[in-house]
Amino acid sequence: MKMHQKAWLFAAAIILTALTLRAAVTVVPPLISTINHDLPLTPATIGILGMLPTAAFGLFGFLTPYVIRWASLERLIVIAIIVGIVGQVARVLVPNTPLFLIFSVIAFGGLGAGNVLLPPLVKKYFPTKIGLMTALYVTAISVGTALPAQLSVPVADATSWQFSLASWAGISTIALIPWLVALFSQRTSSPRTAAAATDAAAPPAAVVPQDQLTVHAAPAETAAPPKMNLWKSPTAWGLTFMFGCTSLNTYALFAWLPEILTQAGLDRAHAGSMLALFAAFGLPLSLLIPLIAAKMRNPFPAVLVMLGCFVVGYLGLLLSPANGTWLWVAFAGLGPGTFPLSLLLINHRTRTQLGAGALSGFSQGMGYTFACTGPLFFGLLRQWTGSWTVPFVFLFATLVLLGVGAWIICRPKMLEDDFAPAPVPAT
Repeated sequence: MKMHQKAWLFAAAIILTALTLRAAVTVVPPLISTINHDLPLTPATIGILGMLPTAAFGLFGFLTPYVIRWASLERLIVIAIIVGIVGQVARVLVPNTPLFLIFSVIAFGGLGAGNVLLPPLVKKYFPTKIGLMTALYVTAISVGTALPAQLSVPVADATSWQFSLASWAGISTIALIPWLVALFSQRTSSPRTAAAATDAAAPPAAVVPQDQLTVHAAPAETAAPPKMNLWKSPTAWGLTFMFGCTSLNTYALFAWLPEILTQAGLDRAHAGSMLALFAAFGLPLSLLIPLIAAKMRNPFPAVLVMLGCFVVGYLGLLLSPANGTWLWVAFAGLGPGTFPLSLLLINHRTRTQLGAGALSGFSQGMGYTFACTGPLFFGLLRQWTGSWTVPFVFLFATLVLLGVGAWIICRPKMLEDDFAPAPVPAT
């Protein structure tokens, strides 16, 4: 296979995979009332179902760097896609709610592994176009988030809710094809590339020989540290807080923005439109932020702008939710631009595929685990206080953590530098 054909193949594989990473999640909420006719879904069950995606993303994302010691990145992405397909299809065939939840977790687990694998795959195959490829695949994630939610009800009305949910496994099957072609093509990788792929699959604490490391697809100039314990890495924790707090705020607003606005006097249709407006900003941000930030040595000033948008939006929603609503929602919708920036920094703050895989797994695993608490605590604080003030104070506190984490990870310092041996004093 020629080099330009390989480039197109892997670009298609990455973008198609990104398109599938949220479909199993967002296709369900619009059909809850319909599913309830066949599988009873109590309010508690719906709450659990709402927390399962981020919890599964966190758990399976954190475990992925350890699991990939047994397989290359390409083989593991194939396994992850297949697991996602099995979970999506099986959950619509089960006879009861517990099995529906179990197979949903399996589907989300495949998606969670895919979340972690895409950044090191971008680093491996597009080391000189990281900004562009990150922009494209994060945009695909945004499209794959919106389309299932928009089409789930019309498809269910025309067929059934089972077909509506399972149909998105078809997109996953299409995404599987280019990976299989790449995997079984005899010319997909040379022995040297295969060795690099093996390195990318090593767990965060692996010992890696110097001659097997790659820096933007070139031999490393310096030896990697013998171990990378990311629990002790300021860089890893910085990205974890930035990624986790971004996701926490985003999911909290997804869960509670309509309730905030309806209690302020807006009708349900208007509140739904405002939620759509909030979500719509994800598409242009996903495309623009990586392209802009890729040219910045330290993108922290961009983070400050997005934090300011969060603050203005939250203050407007708290103090005057019924007046100028679209403006406050628009400002709040600009805040999550730190999400595509976080994904870009996974590659821009690592020198090696090993580092990118380890940082991706740690930051997304821990970050999604932290994020799944956001809608829960926001709701509990609302229930305990009867006011929206304390829940928003909670979100403001997480924005402080986001800013601290962003300041750490945006510095032009690589993950591998956290584990470099201390210089020997001159004698």
